[in-house]
Amino acid sequence: MAVTGSSGPGLALKTEGLGLATMLELPMLVLDVQRGGPSTGMPTKVEQSDLLYALYGRPGEAPVPVLAAASPADCFDTIVEAWRIATRLMTPVVVLSDSFTANGAEPWRLPEKDELATIPVHHPKAGETGARFLPYSRDALLARPWALPGTPGLEHRLGGLEKTDGSGDVSYDPENHQHMTELRARKIMNAQTLIGEQSVDGPEEGELLVLSWGGTMGACRRAVILAGEQGRLVAHAHLRHLHPLPANLGEVLGRYTRVLVPELNTGQLAMLIRSRFLIDVAQLNKVQGTPFSVAEILAKIETLTKGGDLS
Repeated sequence: MAVTGSSGPGLALKTEGLGLATMLELPMLVLDVQRGGPSTGMPTKVEQSDLLYALYGRPGEAPVPVLAAASPADCFDTIVEAWRIATRLMTPVVVLSDSFTANGAEPWRLPEKDELATIPVHHPKAGETGARFLPYSRDALLARPWALPGTPGLEHRLGGLEKTDGSGDVSYDPENHQHMTELRARKIMNAQTLIGEQSVDGPEEGELLVLSWGGTMGACRRAVILAGEQGRLVAHAHLRHLHPLPANLGEVLGRYTRVLVPELNTGQLAMLIRSRFLIDVAQLNKVQGTPFSVAEILAKIETLTKGGDLS
């Protein structure tokens, strides 16, 4: 396993390595514990302002899966899920946490090893795939084979230059570059087959859906429960997978009159939802170095379910 972790400015220092791993198509995890920025900002305070950087902060077309942990205990399951995706698709994966989650605590039982689902990894042997080993051949999910270094008969070329489809030889062919760029992007989108559909807590349709990600989950969920006790048709959906988004997310969003996105930034997920699904969303944004209170989210829910505007 290749795993590294840092905060926002440290993620910037890992950008070149992430791009190289995307080109090599090798599994690794990069953990980003977000905090107030920019630069060193407020290094002990919470923020969710690295989402767009995690998604797009690399030279060239270099998409990678991006996940976010929801709580201290959820960090374990999120890392297991990230490593499953990384090895199945042969790709680096970015995992977002935040300083509030990282410094938080909650009761959690360490699972026994036999309770954890196996993450199968197959390393090819010489002659297994024919007379010549093709390091960039593809399986059904477009993942390439993972050859162990030093395996006789599996010698092949690695590096940051564009690959010829299949052989992995260096290529400057224009059509091949476009083909490989699109192929790598399709491979990452195939993660949708691994992550399952987006679930919803609360009514399956109604006045309002609160859509959250990362460490805002607890406050959002409690606010939605309280709103339901007031008789409001409000539901909650929490995203672990931010790229790719769950395949059914558009259908889920369409079942509600309004969508509220609370974020500890100036509206990064809200912008993504607007551009991806062409719907307007209500924003609740906070960049004060402190997490949301339940009361803040509940007040916004009450406003929106009384005919408030989307500002």
